[in-house]
Amino acid sequence: MFKRFVVLILVLGLLIGGIFWFKQQQAAQMAAMMAPPPPATVTATEVQAQDWRPRLQAVGTVSATQGIELANEVGGLVREIAFESGQQVARGEVLLKLDDEVDQAELRGLQAALELARLKFKRVERLIKDRSVSQSEYDTAQAELSNARAQVASKQAMIAKKVIRAPFDGQLGLRAVSLGQYLPAGSSIAPLVKLDPVYVDFSLPERYLPQLAVGQTVRVNVDAHQQTFEGSLAAIDPDVDAKTRQIRMRAEFPNPEGLLRPGMFARVALDLGRNEPVLSLPRVAITYAPYGDSVYVIIDAEGKLTVQQRQVQTGAVLGERVVIESGLSEGQRVVLTGQVKLRNGAAVQIDNKVAPADAGAAAQ
Repeated sequence: MFKRFVVLILVLGLLIGGIFWFKQQQAAQMAAMMAPPPPATVTATEVQAQDWRPRLQAVGTVSATQGIELANEVGGLVREIAFESGQQVARGEVLLKLDDEVDQAELRGLQAALELARLKFKRVERLIKDRSVSQSEYDTAQAELSNARAQVASKQAMIAKKVIRAPFDGQLGLRAVSLGQYLPAGSSIAPLVKLDPVYVDFSLPERYLPQLAVGQTVRVNVDAHQQTFEGSLAAIDPDVDAKTRQIRMRAEFPNPEGLLRPGMFARVALDLGRNEPVLSLPRVAITYAPYGDSVYVIIDAEGKLTVQQRQVQTGAVLGERVVIESGLSEGQRVVLTGQVKLRNGAAVQIDNKVAPADAGAAAQ
C-alpha cells in the first residue's frame, strides 16, 4: 500500500513538472516573439540644394524642312532615268526624262510658222509706212506674230515639263519608276527630302505659354542614337488646340550627318533659360504610389536611428535626381535603399557599403 502511494506521488510529480516545463518553454517563446526585431540595414542620402535650369519635357516627331513626292506634270513614256534610290541630289539636277520626239517635231513646225509670221509682219510694217496697206492688215499681221510666239513658248514649256529636275538639294528615297514605263500625269517617281536642317514638332500644355519664346534652346534624344541633339525653338503656333489645350511648336536642328530622319520619335527638353535653386533627391529614394509619393526620413534620437514615412511633392526629373517641391528641407537624411522592409518607427542602421552601384553614386 505504501509503495502504491509512493508511485502515485512520483507520477504526479512528473506530471506537474512536465506541465511546468511546458509553460516555461511557452513563456520563453512568447517573450522571444515579443522582443523587438533587430534594426533593418539601409543606405541613406541627404536632401541637396542645387541650381537647376528648368526644362519642359515633351515628346515630338522629326520632320523634314522640305519633303515632297516627285511627280510628273504631264504624261509620257520614261526615256531616261538619271538617279538611283537614296542618292543625294542638287537643286536643278536632271532626274528623269520623258519621251518628247513628237513634241520636238511639233515645235519645229511651230518655229517655222513663227518665222513666217515674223517675215509677214516685217513686210507689212514697211508697207504701212507708205500707207500701202491698211491698219487692219497691220494689226492682223502683228496678232499672228504674237500668236505664233505664244504657241512656240507653250510647246517649249510642255517639252521642259518632260524633264524632271530636283527642286531643292536633298536625298532621294526609293525609286518607283522603270525605264520604258508610261507615266500618267501625277505619277509618283520618288520621295525627295532635305535632311539638313530638320524640324522637331511637339506640343506643350497652354499654361506654359508665358514661359515660351522663339530662340530658346531645345534638346532631343532619339532611340536610334545614344547622343543628345541641340537646336532652337523656331516657331510657336498662334492657336491653342481646342480639343487638347496644347500649344504646337517647332524646333529646328542642324543635321549635317543625317542622323535625324523624318518620322523619328523624339524626347524633347525645352530649356527655359534661367537658373532656379531647388531641393533634390535620387530617384531611388522616393516611393511612388497612387495616393502620393513618399520617403522615409531618418530620425536620430539619442543615438537611436528610427524612420518616419513622409509625403512629398515631387517635380521635374534631373537625370537620376528628382526635384522635391515640398515636404523636406535641405540636409535631411532619408533612406536611399531598403524601404520595402520598413514601417513607421522602425529602427534602422545605416551601411552605405551595401548600396547598389547606381544608388551609391546617387548617394555620393
